Amino acid sequence: MTPLTSRLIQSRTSLSKLFTIAASRNGRYLSTDSNKVDEPFKVEEAETVNVPPPSTEKLLVLGGNGFVGSHICKEAVDRGLTVASLSRSGRPSIHDAWVNNVIWHQGSLLSSYSWTEALNGVTSVISCVGGFGSQSYMYKINGTANINAIRAASEKGVKRFVYISSADFGLANYLLQGYYEGKKAAETELLTKFAYGGVILRPGFIYGTRNVGSVKLPLGVIGSPLEMVLQHAKPLKQLPLVGPLFTPPVNVTAVAKVAVRAATDPVFPPGIIDVSVSGIQRYSQQGAA
Repeated sequence: MTPLTSRLIQSRTSLSKLFTIAASRNGRYLSTDSNKVDEPFKVEEAETVNVPPPSTEKLLVLGGNGFVGSHICKEAVDRGLTVASLSRSGRPSIHDAWVNNVIWHQGSLLSSYSWTEALNGVTSVISCVGGFGSQSYMYKINGTANINAIRAASEKGVKRFVYISSADFGLANYLLQGYYEGKKAAETELLTKFAYGGVILRPGFIYGTRNVGSVKLPLGVIGSPLEMVLQHAKPLKQLPLVGPLFTPPVNVTAVAKVAVRAATDPVFPPGIIDVSVSGIQRYSQQGAA
């Protein structure tokens, strides 16, 4: 046997021993025959954990630190959505746990430079922006501000836009002309820019617990029984001029549920939803999408 052949045999024997030792440390033993396994693999079944996939929906609530807006933010957080809010004052002073799960932006819809970055990555928008004051101010805050938001959202490719408008109160429309004309202008713009993904909610008086600083105002003490009474007073709504004043109030929680569903459910019908039994009340009683 030549010295070279002897060295090759010794190297093969050494490699075989090393392979056997390494394999034994991994919990199995292999024979020198590469096609034979002395002991089968022992595979331990991993424990499975039901973790919901991360949400791809990002909701921007305009006016999210207000009475209606804060309830919408909470509802969206409870549904596991990524939620952001834009308002002139930014983060609210309340200390509820859900507040920490909202991205708070500060800016004005009347100044595009101060807020358009808040639309980055947003798939749907809910606007609760509105207010009272002089006729010109009411048109600007209810109309122009929301129109700016609708146009910017459309340009950014936002899929759905929900606008919290207001029920028609007949005579009150003349006293608050700027308020209602502003809202009508915003509605028209929304139905134009979001023909297939725009939803307008027209609630009447919205009641619920309202935070005013550190004080909680239980508006439901008045609103809840009034809602029950006016739901059964449909003939009064048919009275000329004053009939719309008998529009039943609606709970802020119901408005929040319907708004979030309308913003995130792709099959939610676009258009105008009023406070009737077939409108906001019915959708709020249906299961979440």
